[in-house]
Amino acid sequence: MVNEDPNQQDHDGTPSQTSALQEHPNFSVHPSVSMHPSVSAHPSVSIHPSVSAHPSVSIHPSVSVYPSISAHPSTLAQPSGLIQPSSSGPEDLSVIKVSKRRWAVVLVFSCYSMCNAFQWIQYGSINNIFMNFYGVSAFAIDWLSMCYMLTYIPLLLPVAWLLEKFGLRTIALTGSALNCLGAWVKLGSLKPHLFPVTVLGQVICSVAQVFILGMPSRIASVWFGANEVSTACSIAVFGNQLGIAIGFLVPPVLVPNVKDQDKLAYHISIMFYIIAGVATLLFILVIIVFKEKPKHPPSRAQSLSYALASTDASYLSSIIRLFKNLNFVLLVITYGLNAGAFYALSTLLTRMVIFHYPGEEVNAGRIGLTIVLAGMLGAVISGIWLDRTKTYKFFMTGYLPLGFEFAVELTYPESEGMSSGLLNVSAQVFGIIFTISQGQIIDNYGTMPGNIFLCVFLTLGAVLTAFIKADLRRQDANKEIPETKPQEGEEEEDSKSSKAPTTVQEEHF
Repeated sequence: MVNEDPNQQDHDGTPSQTSALQEHPNFSVHPSVSMHPSVSAHPSVSIHPSVSAHPSVSIHPSVSVYPSISAHPSTLAQPSGLIQPSSSGPEDLSVIKVSKRRWAVVLVFSCYSMCNAFQWIQYGSINNIFMNFYGVSAFAIDWLSMCYMLTYIPLLLPVAWLLEKFGLRTIALTGSALNCLGAWVKLGSLKPHLFPVTVLGQVICSVAQVFILGMPSRIASVWFGANEVSTACSIAVFGNQLGIAIGFLVPPVLVPNVKDQDKLAYHISIMFYIIAGVATLLFILVIIVFKEKPKHPPSRAQSLSYALASTDASYLSSIIRLFKNLNFVLLVITYGLNAGAFYALSTLLTRMVIFHYPGEEVNAGRIGLTIVLAGMLGAVISGIWLDRTKTYKFFMTGYLPLGFEFAVELTYPESEGMSSGLLNVSAQVFGIIFTISQGQIIDNYGTMPGNIFLCVFLTLGAVLTAFIKADLRRQDANKEIPETKPQEGEEEEDSKSSKAPTTVQEEHF
């Protein structure tokens, strides 16, 4: 074990804790850091001239550098990068501890993600009723769903930049606020000639979705311990799937297929008022509950991610590195095929059912509910299974949270928001292609050829998934130094404050 001076304290006056940072051959000591002659280093440890440690780091004379301990190779910075603790990092990187607040954060996120997903599918689940009310084509109603997919593609990079620049709380507030605004705008579209207003409200909600879809894996990494991240990500995605399920079930019940336009407008208004009220409540909860990050990092991998953050990080270089990763590229394709097929099926399900069974909107919603609930069950079970086995294989909507977590593992220490965002872009692109193509096939050839079309691409996705190698870099980083079970404690101080780590210490095992 490390010999430690009993009088040694860190910068805030409390006894120093075991550091989550690790010595690496490429780290050098800043000129202001004092070293006692008795400090010994292994001969294989080299000092790279362009990389410096934080000036506040001091090495006590009795501390020796253990040669077998090193940072995971995937966490290395570029030689020209200045490595220092991120200014947005948690307050104390030397303590691994999980916060009780983490469950409230992920549950609130899951709820407003649910609200946004409901608004995505609320038109498609009663497609024929809105066609009659607004006097528009089925393709126009389909675009109320596809606008969610289309909006995401150009806004991914700006929102990913905002996530890195301003953090989780700002993105959560923006997403929930836009979701709330879009819900209230739709209340101004309760006349048959006001279809453009409902389009505007739906576009606002689609922009809110860009601030939501990339969050699950980031929340899981920032707030949850190494043995909880997959379960947390599943819970975060669970809300989105639950919103789709409710979107299939509730609209056919609240908005019956009546001929009287005034009665129809009244029923639509009830649905719009309910969702606007829920969205407003959730926005208030986000303001109260959502914090930027916990006081302490919840895992060793997250601590390293903060400590090795580069100040000159480039999104372009990050994307280039991601697309040089063959396993990640395969995951992007397979995720897009699978999720895109789900988006197309969700959008067109009611059209397919009504085509064969006119007037069965409620039963069409129940079919959609069954599909999503099965996927939700798979997502939660698979998330728990992943936290114990780290075996990443998938099925339908269960693919969504597992795909996010697998991407983070394959690309660590790249930004979770970037890897998740690229997965979602793939899903949106394939979703638009599949929705338009299957819709045209259904109109011209019937539902059977349309379903065969989707099955072909789902089979292709399953085959490609088998070729993805499980290069679990984040798990390897967590295993570099065995860590004890994270402590759980209340978070009392402002999570936005940060301090540089003080004494870097190593333990012999």
